[in-house]
Amino acid sequence: MDFPFEQIEKEGKIVRTFSPDVEEDELKWHQDLNDRKVTIIESNGWSFQMENELPTKLENAKQIFIPKFAWHRVLKGDGNLVVEIKELN
Repeated sequence: MDFPFEQIEKEGKIVRTFSPDVEEDELKWHQDLNDRKVTIIESNGWSFQMENELPTKLENAKQIFIPKFAWHRVLKGDGNLVVEIKELN
């Protein structure tokens, strides 16, 4: 399966980079199997949206908690989006 990001694992965390060249239709609503704590490393105008909520701008160093099975998505910005993800069990 192709994903709209590049990913590396580092010290028990996942670092994902979304390119500004990604097609918007690749940024789909989805759910994760575990709770996650996401730290924004670099945003460049990207936004985050949970189901039944308005999108919020992502800011560098901001942390987001995403409960397992919660529908969510990212919305494309102007440059790269780099996030650090810690899976919580």
